[in-house]
Amino acid sequence: MSDKQTHFGFRQVAEEEKAHKVAEVFHSVAQRYDGMNDLMSAGVHRIWKRYLSLLARLRPGAKVLDIAGGTGDIARLLSKEVGPTGEVWLTDINGSMLGVGRDRMLDQGLMLPVAQCDAEKLPFPSDYFDLVTVAFGLRNMTHKDLALAEMRRVLKPGGKLMVLEFSKVWKPLAPLYDLYSFQLLPRMGQLVAQDAESYRYLAESIRMHPDQETLKGMMESVGFTRVDYHNLTAGVVALHIGHKG
Repeated sequence: MSDKQTHFGFRQVAEEEKAHKVAEVFHSVAQRYDGMNDLMSAGVHRIWKRYLSLLARLRPGAKVLDIAGGTGDIARLLSKEVGPTGEVWLTDINGSMLGVGRDRMLDQGLMLPVAQCDAEKLPFPSDYFDLVTVAFGLRNMTHKDLALAEMRRVLKPGGKLMVLEFSKVWKPLAPLYDLYSFQLLPRMGQLVAQDAESYRYLAESIRMHPDQETLKGMMESVGFTRVDYHNLTAGVVALHIGHKG
């Protein structure tokens, strides 16, 4: 057993413990995840995801891998872009989240391939996908560099990675954002999902995630080229885009 430490929110835990603790959070919130997202963001998370789908610029027949896809919002959007000749995989390490996403797609008549897998060890061939997406999942991964390298591996040359994630907010808004994150968010989690602790962790994990420039550098360090990012809602969220040369 390794004695290496990593962060779980603001706490330090053994690396081996993090995946288990993150899993507990998402097992807990899976059934109410989408409703809480709508409440927490006043529905704006749907606009952020729509923006990702617009900038994806997918062609019919494209192959897409959605990592940490959870309840399937991104996969459903992108499946419309690639059409019946395309391929969109919905994946997540958390079985509870994946089950909700699979059931929701089936309810809408969508039969997309689904796989439970770890982003740090993707069970897909190299040079296969035209696009890899990860929305609000990278910050929960223990070894982000390994996960980013795996994402690059499975992309075709010329393929694109899109990372939609909470980031560093515009500085004048930081005090108000902190008040919302650390006071209101756990209370909403308690009232709506009967789970304040999971939402306290989610707020802390956002603060521990690399800022815009740091994440850009991480993507470049594993070989992505032409890396850029778009700040959304004053930097509450950023969309990073990198290419496989």
